[in-house]
Amino acid sequence: MKLTEERVIPNLMKPQNGLLIEHIVRYEFASKFVKGRVLDIACGVGYGTQILLNGNNKDQISQIVGVDIHSDSIEYARENYSDSKAKYIEADAVSPELPDNLGQFDTIVSFETIEHLKEDVLFVENLKKLLKPEGTLIISTPFGMGRGLPCTNPYHIQQYKEAEFIELLKDFSELDMFYQRNQLIEKPRPNIKYYLMIAVCKGGS
Repeated sequence: MKLTEERVIPNLMKPQNGLLIEHIVRYEFASKFVKGRVLDIACGVGYGTQILLNGNNKDQISQIVGVDIHSDSIEYARENYSDSKAKYIEADAVSPELPDNLGQFDTIVSFETIEHLKEDVLFVENLKKLLKPEGTLIISTPFGMGRGLPCTNPYHIQQYKEAEFIELLKDFSELDMFYQRNQLIEKPRPNIKYYLMIAVCKGGS
């Protein structure tokens, strides 16, 4: 498997690779929130499952379902990150049938997915249907010039301003924003340039 389309494959990357470290830090952050039945949507090759299952809340996880549109990623995940609590499924994150096919989850993790999708509103609608009313969504995306505007990253459809990202998530009952810079995820502080935002949301209304 080749490292394409921003795909993070730990076994093919040096441990000190900055992109890899930043992704690992995000999953470690998410591990503080996960419990019950967990969905990792656009899971890539599945390395995040291992991080979540080794996290502080590992005993509170009953199942992790990893979903990705790429069959080779799902095959790789099954071969390299199998676990009795893990299940990997090839599926489209914006398919209207996805909520009926997967059911509902206590926790959903969605890292660097929404900026790849033209159907961003439909994706959020799916997340709301997939999340239990009392559930938690952890979703991240890089800062950008704005929704509907071109960006320099060839794999991204668009990159959001914070207000636009929050607007997309407005139907969730609670929303708490965090920022990331390198290995640091925190509440925003003045005079620090962050490049990625993480929203922690409670179930949709």
